Amino acid sequence: MKEILFIAAGLLLSAAAGYLLGSVSFAVVVSRGMYHQDVRDYGSGNAGMTNVLRTYGKKAAILTLAGDFCKGAAAVLLGRLIFWLFRLDFMDGAYVAGMFALLGHLFPLYFGFKGGKGILTSIGVIALIDPLVGLALLAVGLPLILITRMVSVGSLAGAVCYPAFTYLAGMWRGENPLLDTVFAALISLLVIYMHRANIKRLLNGTENRFGQKKK
Repeated sequence: MKEILFIAAGLLLSAAAGYLLGSVSFAVVVSRGMYHQDVRDYGSGNAGMTNVLRTYGKKAAILTLAGDFCKGAAAVLLGRLIFWLFRLDFMDGAYVAGMFALLGHLFPLYFGFKGGKGILTSIGVIALIDPLVGLALLAVGLPLILITRMVSVGSLAGAVCYPAFTYLAGMWRGENPLLDTVFAALISLLVIYMHRANIKRLLNGTENRFGQKKK
């Protein structure tokens, strides 16, 4: 019983730390700090780097990119530290904190539970959990973004590939990748769900491209 409580405490602490860290929405922080506005009141209404770029330009977008990426990476390190302190070795604590950091970004506690779509935070999480998988996803997603000039296409392609790449990387290293793949699938599903409006526009042929006015 004591061991179960110890495991539960480690899991809850990792989840809480990841969620609270993820709830720091840098799109909102940057727009309020630099322009005394809330980016969610403009453009797509999304608290993400793309909307910041369209609304305020490159400087604000770079700051948002760095902040959202780094909080995902920091959540991974924090999750692993907590699991190490609690001596939990049955799984990678990075996935627990990373997934809840993503939930924090999507539904931020500090900003009325209205956040972004989670791509940059997810990239920060993935890059720290498994750099090889992160590079593979960039190799898939970045060319698609450049070819189609649609961020959503590359983002969705990366989300779809993430569980498969996680499984293949685990098998290649001779590990049991089942649990890691399950967490990767949950992260992918969250990202895909948050892009449901983009998917509808893609199917209708009305998705926005770089250089176009937002429809």
